Amino acid sequence: MLKPLFHTISFVFLLMFSAATLAAETNEQDNESPPQQTQKTSSYQPLIERYILDELKSVRQDQQALRADMEEKVAHAKLDASDRIIRYTSDTLNNMFIIITTAASILVLMGWRSMRDVRSKLNEVVETKINELTSEYEDRLHELEGKLRKRSQEIIDAQEDISKSNEIHSIWMRAGLETNMHQKIKLFDEILAISPEDIEALIYKADAAYELGDYEWAFSLANRAIDQDEDYGLAYWQRACANAANGATQEAINDIKIAIEKAPKLADELEREPAFEGLHKLEEFEALKTQA
Repeated sequence: MLKPLFHTISFVFLLMFSAATLAAETNEQDNESPPQQTQKTSSYQPLIERYILDELKSVRQDQQALRADMEEKVAHAKLDASDRIIRYTSDTLNNMFIIITTAASILVLMGWRSMRDVRSKLNEVVETKINELTSEYEDRLHELEGKLRKRSQEIIDAQEDISKSNEIHSIWMRAGLETNMHQKIKLFDEILAISPEDIEALIYKADAAYELGDYEWAFSLANRAIDQDEDYGLAYWQRACANAANGATQEAINDIKIAIEKAPKLADELEREPAFEGLHKLEEFEALKTQA
């Protein structure tokens, strides 16, 4: 069961490494002429797309293998339950005959000569014992059936979670390679359709909206992310970018302070963030840089 998950994690790290390498090569090629940069980018694109398609195919194959394995385990569990039912029935019949034989022997030894009394007493004893045994075995079977049903549901839920995780990872990979912001937003919407509580997808969607110049939309998405998790520093950072673009400088400064308080590592990005260029002249912003 861990093999598909391990394969997916390895795939994510490999693709992150490839993306980092491609980004480094892109930075080195910034000083080259536009025709050379276009030619090199186009030469890498088919290889990356082919690599992603192969990895997605491998993930689907692993998922199918996991599904077959789960179905086989459930079938074996049901077969074991049937075997136990047959075994319990056989034990009940054997016990019944033993009780009949024992009761008849006791009655003979005690000197009961009336066959009518013997038959009546024997039927009463046998019926009582059979009812007790039947009730006991029914309780055991119900308990076993409940455990089997619960375990089967847990397996099915785990399989669905793995399938959703694999699908979300594949969409994230596509979004990482996409350069068109409109297409990126569509991919983030696909992630949110599968996992509405994915705060990372909300933040990246807000960043894409900011890049398109829709600052009000970016502000709204950042607020949604904050409503989901008030301790997520990057959500305040993204809202600060939107506020700075909308001219709300004081609100932007306040959001920056909260973001740095929630995630201190963001302080290293103050001077590199293009959205805060208009805030550099403010004393409060300079004080934040000094504290960083």
